[in-house]
Amino acid sequence: MSGCEARDAKKLVRSSSGLRMVPEHRSARSPFGLDEPPWVPDKECPRCMQCDTKFDFITRKHHCRRCGKCFCDKCCSKKVPLPRMCFVDPVRQCAECALISQKETEFYDRQLKVLMNGATFFVTLGTSDKSELMLCRLSNNQRYLVLDGDSHYEIEIVQISTVQILTEGFTPGGGNTRAIGMILQYKVPGAEELTQMKFTASEDFSSNKKLSATWLAAMHKVSWGAGREE
Repeated sequence: MSGCEARDAKKLVRSSSGLRMVPEHRSARSPFGLDEPPWVPDKECPRCMQCDTKFDFITRKHHCRRCGKCFCDKCCSKKVPLPRMCFVDPVRQCAECALISQKETEFYDRQLKVLMNGATFFVTLGTSDKSELMLCRLSNNQRYLVLDGDSHYEIEIVQISTVQILTEGFTPGGGNTRAIGMILQYKVPGAEELTQMKFTASEDFSSNKKLSATWLAAMHKVSWGAGREE
């Protein structure tokens, strides 16, 4: 276990929104997580915030667990997984939020698992002309990019500023490209300038190429998709 994973214990907590499995220490929280939103107070919400239906004894009000707004049952009937808030079970969400959460499900079910399983790359630090074969993976608490070889690096995800995916095989008509590496820039605490790392896929076996390309695609999704805190 690396130092960045030493405080991964979790606890079960209950809120008005449902059961959540959260890290015991806030410092171990995933950078992809979201805080529960404050609910719009009942007294400030006499009508559905989507269709404007008036609430009464028959038309009850419900709060979306993702945005905290108040809706009627028709406008807030979907129960959808919300891993970014660590809910144990699917929770009630409005139609707009449910769509966003459903799109994020693929990220949590696929890309995160790919990143945590890791892939092997030749890693070059800064302007060095030497590269080192390293296993690169996302830590179990999702806070660090961990690189293991003869050397060891732990890069905090929130310190990564840019990720440039390197490809080959471009054709005039487009398509038929595959990811072969990436250039990553990140901030080292206390340093004024960004540090750069270049990752190049190992060419030893075709299976390694496919795994590396899949890992790089997932890394790109983290940087520009569901990956950062809102």
